Amino acid sequence: MTTTTLRDDRDVELLHRLGEAKARLLEQVRRRIVGQDEVLHGILTAIASGGHALLMGVPGLGKTLMVSTIADALDLAFSRIQFTPDLMPSDITGTEIIEEDSSTGKRTFRFVQGPIFANIILADEVNRTPPKTQAALLQAMQEHEVTAAGQTYQLPAPFFVLATQNPIEQEGTYPLPEAQLDRFMLEIAVRYPDRSEEERIVETTTGDRTSIVEAVLHAQDLLDIQHLVRRIPAPKPVVRAAVTLARMTRPDDEAPDFIREYVSWGAGPRASQYLVLGAKARAALDGRPIADLDDVQSVALSVLRHRVVVNFAAEAAGRSAESVCQELVDRGHWMDA
Repeated sequence: MTTTTLRDDRDVELLHRLGEAKARLLEQVRRRIVGQDEVLHGILTAIASGGHALLMGVPGLGKTLMVSTIADALDLAFSRIQFTPDLMPSDITGTEIIEEDSSTGKRTFRFVQGPIFANIILADEVNRTPPKTQAALLQAMQEHEVTAAGQTYQLPAPFFVLATQNPIEQEGTYPLPEAQLDRFMLEIAVRYPDRSEEERIVETTTGDRTSIVEAVLHAQDLLDIQHLVRRIPAPKPVVRAAVTLARMTRPDDEAPDFIREYVSWGAGPRASQYLVLGAKARAALDGRPIADLDDVQSVALSVLRHRVVVNFAAEAAGRSAESVCQELVDRGHWMDA
């Protein structure tokens, strides 16, 4: 029994084309980006799912370049918003201005769109702006629309928010509330490159050569892919395992002892949804017509770690939400559901 099925031969053909497009897309992105394969696959998983991603990494790891390069390879409108303490909601969404008709002298209000009106939004250092401005993203991320001066405006489709955070410099920042963190499908860790990768980065970025990135997919292609991902079958055991894993993060009778000891709040139902949707996206990006348990496991840590809140006992024991979630995933008991 499956929840969805591929419709016809056109879906099978699109699935095959997606596998080829992924290879060409990664080829284009790697003209500018060295390594970071796990990060690239995470971003592509979020984009194919129609979700948003939070990139966690120290400065200088190429997060901004990575997102802008993907936007170029996907031929999408890209907008970077540098979040600062003085940023106002209207700086993101847009504002109304007064215009005077030169022929009649009549004055009218006209809405000027803000940088949120693009396909891919890079919210750079999103935790550096106050909650009032952070909240300006919430409606856009959830409903893909913006309300200003009593009017609602639809955002262009497809629409993705890729936000960055610096995990080591927390002075003068405003941590994202749990409700906003939950809007991000994945939290993707951007780590240091290894030695050989760092040597290649230095070689390629200190010369006079500029890498040109060619578009591989377009906006309508991505919309077709997002609909295809949702039609990828997820067998009942996969759905049951995803729900079991999400429920095991909650410190109640279904949870292992170490979860009850270290966790204050577990992941909500949105985590279960994203585990299955992420698994479907991973299968589709690999050109496979059905999601399996390995696909769930591949996205599990990125889906869960920003949704689990650890308690003081965990902090005293040196345990982070990531290490707790990693242990839960690695134990594998959720696969036996």
